[in-house]
Amino acid sequence: MNITIWPGSSSFAALSASYYTGSSTTRPTPFGYYDGDATFKLEADKVADWCAKRLGYPIMDVELQDLNLFAAFEEAVTEFSTLVNMNNAKDYMLTLVGTPTSNQLSGRTISTNMGRTIELAKNYGNESGAGGNVDYKKGYINVTALTQSYDLADWAISQSISGGIEIKRVFHEAAPAITRYFDPYVGTGGGTQQQLDSFGWGSYSPAVSFLVMPIFEDLLRMQAIEMNDHIRKSAYTFRLVNNKIDFFPIPTRDTIVWFDYVKITERNNPLKYPSGSISDLSNVPYSRIQFTNIKDIGIQWIYKYTLALSKEMLGLIRSKYSTVPIPGSEATLNGTDLIAQGREDKTTLTTDLKELLQSMTRQGQMEQETIIATSLSTQLSKVPLYIYIK
Repeated sequence: MNITIWPGSSSFAALSASYYTGSSTTRPTPFGYYDGDATFKLEADKVADWCAKRLGYPIMDVELQDLNLFAAFEEAVTEFSTLVNMNNAKDYMLTLVGTPTSNQLSGRTISTNMGRTIELAKNYGNESGAGGNVDYKKGYINVTALTQSYDLADWAISQSISGGIEIKRVFHEAAPAITRYFDPYVGTGGGTQQQLDSFGWGSYSPAVSFLVMPIFEDLLRMQAIEMNDHIRKSAYTFRLVNNKIDFFPIPTRDTIVWFDYVKITERNNPLKYPSGSISDLSNVPYSRIQFTNIKDIGIQWIYKYTLALSKEMLGLIRSKYSTVPIPGSEATLNGTDLIAQGREDKTTLTTDLKELLQSMTRQGQMEQETIIATSLSTQLSKVPLYIYIK
């Protein structure tokens, strides 16, 4: 069986046309990612010719077909695209998590923000009552005279709240000192009261001190009332353990006590983002970069990677037989050497590209700017300064 090897030329356009019109079952590339890319079509034959000549053609036969070289070219473009996209996804992952997967990110500049960092901090805000992403809900219980202890878990059940609640704040405190303020300077005359009403102060116990007394007088009186309550009376407080609350002092009249609470199921829910959001590297919406959109730096890398793949592929073919008979002797094939060279070239190219991409991340650019700024500062420190004589 004679298998056709590289004849010296190829026609990607003809092969592509015959496949996509249905006259041939042979696809020009294994996946067809770039078969519709006009620039890829034009470059495919040139790349195949260049790789064949770099492998020794026409001095030596190259035991590859155009399909092999086209496949290597497609893989090289895909590998470059994947490495670039992975680097971008890594650099912007903190910003991208939680955004819709329907967004197309390829070729777009990502505007970083503090959104995700703030989102992470909201967990602390939930617990401290300083914000967060869990709703605080309000409830109340009817407190009856001489009854000190109440079970808020029973209250939650009565409200058909499943999963339990967690109390965040209880509004149980003494009446403000302003409501018990005594003003010895106020008479009972109707004129004073009418004047206070005109200012909107008629419902307050202080009277003309609003008008004729200094502010510190009000503060001192209220502080005196609060200090008296603190030392001579039982402080208004409560003890909350396992949603069982005890009020101090023991209530002497029926009243209502309000509180803030969160539902435990909402607080512990880890799925706060809607479905269809970016969760990890697997669903970041970067698509393959078309060859048309890749410029010189990337194109040169792709050419070299295509050659490295071709070397490895040719080496695998030649390694099937280490020697071949020739008249009067036998020839030793260099398959092993080609495999080693191809794999070494691939590793070197991949490493170099990763290092270059890493230096282009936000962190890498800031480090470079720091080095430049430090060097510039050192240079400027050597410049003589003027001496001004007055």
